[in-house]
Amino acid sequence: MDKFEELFAAYNCDALDNAAVEADVKRILAKHYADNNNVAVWKQCLHQIDLTTLCVDDTDERVNLMAQRVNEFGAKYPQEPNVAAICVYPAMVPYVKTALTAPGVGIASVAAGFPASQTFVEVKIAEVSMAVMEGATEIDVVISAGKMLQGRYAEVYDELCELKAACREAHLKVILETGILRDAAIIKKASLIAMQAGADFIKTSTGKIAVNATPEATYVMCHAIKEWHEKTGIMVGYKPAGGVRTTEEAVQHYTLVKEILGDKWLNNKYFRFGASSLANNLLTSITGKEEKYF
Repeated sequence: MDKFEELFAAYNCDALDNAAVEADVKRILAKHYADNNNVAVWKQCLHQIDLTTLCVDDTDERVNLMAQRVNEFGAKYPQEPNVAAICVYPAMVPYVKTALTAPGVGIASVAAGFPASQTFVEVKIAEVSMAVMEGATEIDVVISAGKMLQGRYAEVYDELCELKAACREAHLKVILETGILRDAAIIKKASLIAMQAGADFIKTSTGKIAVNATPEATYVMCHAIKEWHEKTGIMVGYKPAGGVRTTEEAVQHYTLVKEILGDKWLNNKYFRFGASSLANNLLTSITGKEEKYF
């Protein structure tokens, strides 16, 4: 048995059953969702957003406007918490760094051949290094999903270790693309490989495929994080991203994180949402009137 099979066995990965996961998700949400569907939680979810633009037609003007909105948010909404970070493509990082003045808001950049991760390892490392050099404080990379599905675990792990090293002081968020991995056991295995390689966060999706963040993926990944913490003492963050648009969807993920991981994870150091439209929808829920600020 190689070291990865030993790792998966230690965490009982193959014991996972998709139907059982789905049933337990329904049970948790039926029991606890209503308790969390309130203004305080909506505000907390807003504070955990990585406000994102990852479009083919992104420009310096679009990114500057986003940064300016974040800068002015406190004056416009003095009672509400600001977002956690702005997330952009690597070439847009310098514009965010120049324009962003809001205190406590990070600069996140996708990198390493996002969203497909289908390029040379050397290119991935260079892109991560350059994004950090330009000012990114957080780096979001996509796992090599094809290799993961083939069982080429050592290659997936080695690549992530190199990307972690290239991040230097920046936090590494590893996107599993759970809509491609699909099976609960494989999602848990990918979570463990990412954490073993030093991921500061594990993240569901790129938002660039048909199936993105689901409550079932959140359930599996949060249980992996919980077990990892119990065995190692290391807290790893969690980020559902892609397809989380409505207040209801945000509260569903929040509820699962709270029930599985507990209150220590209910802050933007360990829990983020990757989103664009979610911010306005949460603001609308909070203020009780339609908001289109971001």
